[in-house]
Amino acid sequence: MFSMSTEVIDMSKTVLNVKGLSCPLPVLHTRNALKRMAAGAVIEIHATDPTTVQDFDAYCRRTGAALISLREEGGVFTFEIRKGI
Repeated sequence: MFSMSTEVIDMSKTVLNVKGLSCPLPVLHTRNALKRMAAGAVIEIHATDPTTVQDFDAYCRRTGAALISLREEGGVFTFEIRKGI
């Protein structure tokens, strides 16, 4: 089941829920959310597609964003990405 939502935790961290979405949608939604954020802000992404591990690594290398953390629990991948300059 698809469930997407964006929640602003505070001015420097946003949570993006892209559970149920397949490649390339999690990265596209993340890119769109990051466009609205200031440099240095952190986004936390919750995804269920296993290919997002490689996708977000490649996205960060291409864009200058930093993959701060990655963890998996119960089939949900949680990424923290800091927007580059």
